[in-house]
Amino acid sequence: MKNTIKIMAILVLTTVVPMSFTGLEEKKDVKLDKSTVTWKGYKVTGSHHGTINLQSGYLTFNGDDLVGGNFVIDMSTITCLDLEGEYKGKLEGHLKSDDFFGVETHPTADLTFTDVKKSGKSYEVTADLTIKETTLPIQFTLDMDGGKATASLKIDRAKYNVRYGSPSFFNNLQDKAIYDEFDITANLVF
Repeated sequence: MKNTIKIMAILVLTTVVPMSFTGLEEKKDVKLDKSTVTWKGYKVTGSHHGTINLQSGYLTFNGDDLVGGNFVIDMSTITCLDLEGEYKGKLEGHLKSDDFFGVETHPTADLTFTDVKKSGKSYEVTADLTIKETTLPIQFTLDMDGGKATASLKIDRAKYNVRYGSPSFFNNLQDKAIYDEFDITANLVF
């Protein structure tokens, strides 16, 4: 009888206990000082590019598999890298104004993963992106390599009520048109 109880206890410990620990999720904070987010916007006569900082961010893993994540972007940190002096200041100020992202009223943007599917070493991610209090789903591929992740997103600003110079809202802009889609590239270290 004692041997039966010991065998049952060993079976419980070797099968049930390990199963109870599978499915545990681990949140890994993004190292803000080592991660970069760049943007590029396009207009009829060219483009501009720059950086923007993360305020916070994490990826959630179940074992080695990515299962979630959340990022808060500090909209007040929008900088332009291809201009200098007065023109740099004017563009940065304009991007922060109500014509574009209204940073005073909307100081952050938010990206929250809602669905993650593994595809080789990459993940197909569906997330809710919130800009200026408008939340819409967006899809992108996130590539993983050890403690690093990279993603490129194409965002349609018109869907988030960012209207300035948009051909979706204004006619006859000609060479003053600013295309609705802009690119975000994130290089994350966690």
